[in-house]
Amino acid sequence: MGRILAIDYGLKRCGLAVTDPLKIIAHALDTIDTKGLMPFLTQYFQQEEVERVIIGLPMNLQNQATHGTPLVQQFLQNFKKQFPSLPVETHDERFTSKMAFKTMLTVGLSKKDRRDKSTVDKISATIILQSYMESQSLNPGII
Repeated sequence: MGRILAIDYGLKRCGLAVTDPLKIIAHALDTIDTKGLMPFLTQYFQQEEVERVIIGLPMNLQNQATHGTPLVQQFLQNFKKQFPSLPVETHDERFTSKMAFKTMLTVGLSKKDRRDKSTVDKISATIILQSYMESQSLNPGII
């Protein structure tokens, strides 16, 4: 059984989250510099069985593209070229950064840790993955 990997794609950094092999729990994986994302994914896919990739798609409240949408769409095209046999989907990522920040407050992270954008990116990717799993009725949990 393969995992589902989620990507919160950004200009500088990308947050990654993944499920366990049984697709029960979504958890943060890492934050990767955007320039190193494709080599990281290539290595990760060689080590782990991934059956699907979910990429957060930025949309505004009117369900229209934002300034970040073309960036994600370009990445999506490049991803499909590099990994043509791996199913990939986009998933609405509205409010994930705000939800990630609230999560950090709730769990009591220090002000210093909350300023770390890589933490926000990982948590955002986890929220995207959890939301995707819930929409597919896969009943996830977050770690």
